[in-house]
Amino acid sequence: MYDVEEKRCHKVFKICKKYLIHYQKSIFRGNITPSNLVKLRSEIKKTIKKEKDTVAIIKMVSSNYYDEEVIGLRNDSYEDFFL
Repeated sequence: MYDVEEKRCHKVFKICKKYLIHYQKSIFRGNITPSNLVKLRSEIKKTIKKEKDTVAIIKMVSSNYYDEEVIGLRNDSYEDFFL
């Protein structure tokens, strides 16, 4: 999922669309190989402004456990949960 400034929104959308399935607005889902995950990260890092944009990669390890990786601005003021 991502939250980026309007001028970079379409670029980030296109990058994510190359590797994942568009689910809703700025949410993408799907299985991704480790090598494609490296490519996705690299392309995202080249595109966003780290001081203004946020991209979160949520890796589902099991049905009860996930790992979150944030690229760019990390907003720790929100609660850590999914609905």
